[in-house]
Amino acid sequence: MKSVFFKMICRLLVVSLITMPFSAAQAGMIGTDRAAAVTSAQADRAAVLAVVSRAEVQEQLAARGIDPKSAGDRVMAMTDSEVRSLANQLDSAPAGAARSSGWAWAAVIIIGIIIWYNWK
Repeated sequence: MKSVFFKMICRLLVVSLITMPFSAAQAGMIGTDRAAAVTSAQADRAAVLAVVSRAEVQEQLAARGIDPKSAGDRVMAMTDSEVRSLANQLDSAPAGAARSSGWAWAAVIIIGIIIWYNWK
């Protein structure tokens, strides 16, 4: 009984060693720029997720028919360059306004109307 069990275990081990691929693990030094890029990508992803998790943003997403959880999942599925681009857009966007150029155009139109009215 004991020798049959040991023979079966030995055969199983031989078959598993033959069929399982062995890959050599490689370790090496990485540069600080690569390590900083990973940290920066994680920080950008956290910043975008923080914006998506805000209550006002979730209300706007729900109003447009987008599930806030799926929006967070989409952010997690984005590549690092896409997240970096979106984070830069969020950082450069004016707070509380859609665009500042809208006010400039409104001022130009109002000034034009005033000038036209005074010259008439």
